Amino acid sequence: MPSARPRRTQRERREETRQRLLDATIDCLVEYGFAHTTTQRVQERAGVSRGALLYHFASKADLLAAATHHVAELRLAHIRAETSSGAPSPEQGLALLRAAMSGPHFLAGLELWLAARTDADLKAALLPAEREVGAAQRAVISDILGPDVTAREDFALVCESLLVLHRGLALTSVLREDPAFEDELLRLWAQRFLGSAQP
Repeated sequence: MPSARPRRTQRERREETRQRLLDATIDCLVEYGFAHTTTQRVQERAGVSRGALLYHFASKADLLAAATHHVAELRLAHIRAETSSGAPSPEQGLALLRAAMSGPHFLAGLELWLAARTDADLKAALLPAEREVGAAQRAVISDILGPDVTAREDFALVCESLLVLHRGLALTSVLREDPAFEDELLRLWAQRFLGSAQP
């Protein structure tokens, strides 16, 4: 007879509830957008009581600040998991970066970015998390492109141009999804910055 699973501690139960609330916040940001992500919707999506939500997050601002860090951690975890076995090839690495800068986690991050334009508290919460993600992304780009590119004087421009291009592609894909066009833009980027026809 299999042994019974050990009972979770109160601390473990609280952490699970907190994670459910953060995951529900991301789901709501993607489904409803920032303006219509309410604490009531998050509470219902997470399947917790009002008291449980208020125990972890006293206000919507607190919840969104924590969600900002949670989104960043999820994007970082994706990058780290995919590169844990060693540096990817340029093709694999650029595909990884493209995947990390699209999909639901990135869309949730975009909602928070746009809202931060007019919300000083949210902007203050967002900046440290995005700096951490940006540093991880630049490290991945360095691994992808190799020491010859990393040693160039314009390496910072290479990194930022690639990140800005991916952000723009993710944003425009909300209204227009055209993989062939996106591939062509990435080829043009590679020609300009790497001197190659293939990114």
